Amino acid sequence: MGSFDHIRPYNDQEVAPVLQRLCADPDFLNIILRYRFPALADRLGWLLRPLIAWRLRREVAGIQDVATLQTRVAPYVEHSVKKATDGISFSGIDNIRAGQPHLYLANHRDIVMDPAYVNYALYQAGIDTPRLAIGDNLLQKPFVADLMRLNKSFIVPRSVTGRREKLEAFLQLSSYINHSLLHDACSIWIAQAEGRAKDGNDHTDSAILKMFHMSQRELEFGPAVARLNLTPVAISYEYDPCDLDKARELYTRATTGSYQKQPGEDDASIAKGITGYKGRVHVHFASPITHGFEDAKTLASQIDQIIWQDYRLFPVHYLAWQQWQERDISLAVPAIETVYSAAEIARAKGIWEQRLQQCPAEHLPWLIMQYANPLQNHYRRQPAA
Repeated sequence: MGSFDHIRPYNDQEVAPVLQRLCADPDFLNIILRYRFPALADRLGWLLRPLIAWRLRREVAGIQDVATLQTRVAPYVEHSVKKATDGISFSGIDNIRAGQPHLYLANHRDIVMDPAYVNYALYQAGIDTPRLAIGDNLLQKPFVADLMRLNKSFIVPRSVTGRREKLEAFLQLSSYINHSLLHDACSIWIAQAEGRAKDGNDHTDSAILKMFHMSQRELEFGPAVARLNLTPVAISYEYDPCDLDKARELYTRATTGSYQKQPGEDDASIAKGITGYKGRVHVHFASPITHGFEDAKTLASQIDQIIWQDYRLFPVHYLAWQQWQERDISLAVPAIETVYSAAEIARAKGIWEQRLQQCPAEHLPWLIMQYANPLQNHYRRQPAA
């Protein structure tokens, strides 16, 4: 495993020293200070920062391995679920093969909460949590990298620029993923495409599927990927806390041709995604895909069909689709009144209207599209092979 040292998660022997390092990291302490005491952070930071560090050292005392750390963190995830959602539900857990590692390939809407909810579902079911893929573009501060690697995250190279360097980095990533699954018997979670699906249109990037095969060239694509227990995961949010920000970015890209992130924008998205209201959340685990494909393009299409089918629709998706000027009217989409109760529809209309009013008029088409696309994909899908 030495060749993977700079991308792998921390092992049990590294947990305690890294936790102690975090307790003394000024940037990390400032984040906690501003989250817990926003009104006092500027005036009394000099007084509160040492107290926070002392409290942190007490909290992490005795934590010597990753499993204990995840058990200690679980109540905080529970608190986040209760505070920021109207409940989270799971299905398809019985599709997980007990005692076998899985390559969980999920749609991607939120930077932190997508893998967090997958972890939460598996933890509740008593199933080992996976190692999590995270882009190095999100690890600009040392404390963020420490936090993620403590939580079984490994690093995906996104900032590499040279063609040869990219090839080497992705070959190493492929080797690490295959080593984790086939040698360590550890599951992996990775998003189906680089970056969040900001328009709500979930599609699998075939380049990611080809990457899985890069280090296994002695086998054909089909047999090499089939043995990885590739398991599509559909994560559904009733409401996206970052939807207005995504609409602004989509509008800017459409009107100017590009979008330049501001300093700290990813950090703000992470914070909003964790604490913002999401309504109901659902996570579905499909059966592993082990046949029916010979190449990455065919497999990507198969995964898309499964995720579209398993995506849990809510009333807001029907409301948005009816307002979407680009909707496919040839689809057999049922009337919202035949799917949901009058009370559910009325509540959704109230929340949706508030969101529409908060959105600048020029951004509205991109806000509506985010919620309409999952419904359109769901009813446009073809039966999965």
